Amino acid sequence: TNYSIMPGADNRFVGLENYKRIFEGMHEKGSDAYFFWMAFRNNVLAILITVPGQLILGLLAAVLIHSLRFGKNIYKVLLYIAVICDWVVFCNIVDYIFQPDNGSLVNYLLTSIGLLKEPVSWLKNTWTANFVIWFCSIWKGFGWVMIIYTAGLQGIPQDRYEAAKVDGANAFQRFFYITLPGLHATTFYLLINLINGAMNIFIQVFLLTKGDPIGSTDVVMDYIYRRAFNYFEFGYAAASGLVMGGVVFVLSMALKKYLRYGQDD
Repeated sequence: TNYSIMPGADNRFVGLENYKRIFEGMHEKGSDAYFFWMAFRNNVLAILITVPGQLILGLLAAVLIHSLRFGKNIYKVLLYIAVICDWVVFCNIVDYIFQPDNGSLVNYLLTSIGLLKEPVSWLKNTWTANFVIWFCSIWKGFGWVMIIYTAGLQGIPQDRYEAAKVDGANAFQRFFYITLPGLHATTFYLLINLINGAMNIFIQVFLLTKGDPIGSTDVVMDYIYRRAFNYFEFGYAAASGLVMGGVVFVLSMALKKYLRYGQDD
């Protein structure tokens, strides 16, 4: 339907019209389909950038902390603080360090070392704003990945490393031939969760950019939210949500089939 909560709205059954709006005119700037698929593109970019970023940083942090003899818990707590920090507080911190004036942390550091000639309005440009959103997601999430990988490392028998040392394997060889294969199931679990999280990214976009400039940093969840609660197009928002849910389901099943736990020989 084209249901709306506005008094006197024409709430009638429209068939598949809401779904047609999602797919028709996706290459026409300004159309509903154009903004929906631009938001979907940003979700895909979030997957391609934030998922590897969180996995790599989380794995490196876990391996380094696991190799320490003392102070492991201190470093775990320091890296996990961002995870337990409230999203509103965390995004305010990110917004502050990326302020457009020269007094902000990032602009000050980059201009001081000569990488920037003048301060950048990070949240006013499409790609720099997207970069800030990705940076925010990676910083907020890699501490959780580190904890999961740390648990996975504890499940790898230590005698494998000792035997490899006796056979003359160096640290890189032990990492690639013992550590990574031993974390296969852990990585599979993390991939499923991180990809689902990146497909449902919302709060950091809502708090940092609200989809601006002109919807270019929008993601599907934020797009659905605004369509429902700013424009009161609940039917169209529901249809968009179903399309997004279907995409997430298909991706999850495809990934689950491709990245097995190792049952197949």
